[in-house]
Amino acid sequence: MFTTTGSRGLYKAPLSKGLLMVLNGLTVMLTLLPQYQELFEYNLQAAVKQHQIWRLLLGRLVCLDVKDAFCTSLLIYNFRIFERRFGTRKFASFLLGTWCLSALLDFLLAQAFQFLLEYEVEELSAGLLAPVFSLFVPFYLLIPRMPVTQVLGHIQITNKTLVYIVGLQLLTSSPFMWLLALSGLISGGLYHSNFLHLQKLLFVPVWVSRIGRYILEPLFSSSEPTNETPLGMGATLDIQRQQRMDILDQQLLLAQYNEARRTARQQPQPGLLQWTRLFPSLRQRGQNRPPMQPSPQAQTQPSTEPSTEPSTEPSTQPPLTDNSPVAEEQEPRLWFHSLCPPKKKKSSLSSQPSIFWECHPDSNGPFKQHPQHSETGLTEIRRPLDTAVSATAR
Repeated sequence: MFTTTGSRGLYKAPLSKGLLMVLNGLTVMLTLLPQYQELFEYNLQAAVKQHQIWRLLLGRLVCLDVKDAFCTSLLIYNFRIFERRFGTRKFASFLLGTWCLSALLDFLLAQAFQFLLEYEVEELSAGLLAPVFSLFVPFYLLIPRMPVTQVLGHIQITNKTLVYIVGLQLLTSSPFMWLLALSGLISGGLYHSNFLHLQKLLFVPVWVSRIGRYILEPLFSSSEPTNETPLGMGATLDIQRQQRMDILDQQLLLAQYNEARRTARQQPQPGLLQWTRLFPSLRQRGQNRPPMQPSPQAQTQPSTEPSTEPSTEPSTQPPLTDNSPVAEEQEPRLWFHSLCPPKKKKSSLSSQPSIFWECHPDSNGPFKQHPQHSETGLTEIRRPLDTAVSATAR
């Protein structure tokens, strides 16, 4: 049933095993002996008008319909996890309290239905139905919800989906089953919230629990399954139980993480265009720019007069990597390099190649023409370059 809590089977759930064996056995016997089914009918009018109080006891224990017995057995088998978590005595106290409360609520809801719609409810479905529906309250509140898969991309299947489907099947089995379901849910909510200290008023006494432990538990106890891989390796049962809970917490966190990632992928992006991708920030433009060759820069001596001799020594600063952000003061320099890439030509005056700047013919930069090899031409290029760099840096 997708509930990964504890081991399979009925290990450490003797009450659940006893209910399954006894109630289903009685259902099979009444099916084979139909002349005795009248004694187990849940007839409210006979209990009120004819004072047949015993019908409130027998009519609310054994299912006369086979499909109701089957769905009830599946739910009891799934809800055995509460007996393992709470203990047999507390689980039996919950069933006893909700069974007594639902008997009163059945009568009140039937009278309210008759008063509002002027329709008399004579007979309801027999069986342990209202206490089983009341177990959906702790099942909804205490059992974590973990996604398992998705159907059609939108319908999500969790570890609790099949349990709700079985409950829905049981709800639609008879016309007035909704009255028993509503009575069970209300009684389960009242007892679980300890309304008016109901847990201290309706409970299984200690002496009854001891009698059941020594007499009934040996009959309905199950051995530990040996074909399963043990989840915990602790020395005590408390440590093993804590290890099981830790594994469940990890599964829950992993499922929530996958759900968050799936939801984030399915969310539509705001706007038609992502402007941050088209226009990145100034300090991160270097991450998206194409790789460039390090440009040689002229090193000048600190003096008051500007030097007219070009320097051919390359810069000692390391080239910028593609993933490092570009500083603001280097932005004008990169802009100039993109417009006017450096080139080397061998001058006719000297044997060493001289460096000069050549602008693209279709660029709108500040340089339209350039001299080829003259020193005055290099000075005319350097002065507008220094002016543009200082203006942009300011």
